[in-house]
Amino acid sequence: MSIFGKIMGAIFGTKADAATPGTTAPAGSAGAAPASPGAAAAPTVDVAPILDKAVSAKGEKLDWRRSIVDLMKALDIDSSLSARKDLAKELGYTGDTNDSASMNIWLHKQVMAKLAANGGKVPDDLKD
Repeated sequence: MSIFGKIMGAIFGTKADAATPGTTAPAGSAGAAPASPGAAAAPTVDVAPILDKAVSAKGEKLDWRRSIVDLMKALDIDSSLSARKDLAKELGYTGDTNDSASMNIWLHKQVMAKLAANGGKVPDDLKD
């Protein structure tokens, strides 16, 4: 599973796999139910309370609202530099991955944007 897929899975649950970048359900697969007129849209997942709860469970000071490292730690996802470089590659980062500060800022913004694009309710102050 992709690193972003792990983030999605930790926040949204197992249904997130279908929404991870680079993965699509094959046409006609059992998981791809056709939308019927008047069908309700998938419920929005409020990201902040889920991440706040994950931070509380960790028992350490983690600032997921500003730090991609802390966000990943809160979700029990490898936050090492190599994992973040892999995430950057996965999300299409074109900057210098050796400039970890710039890469981390970009990663955090991208993760928030992609969570929002996939049905996550992201706090307004974290939207780009």
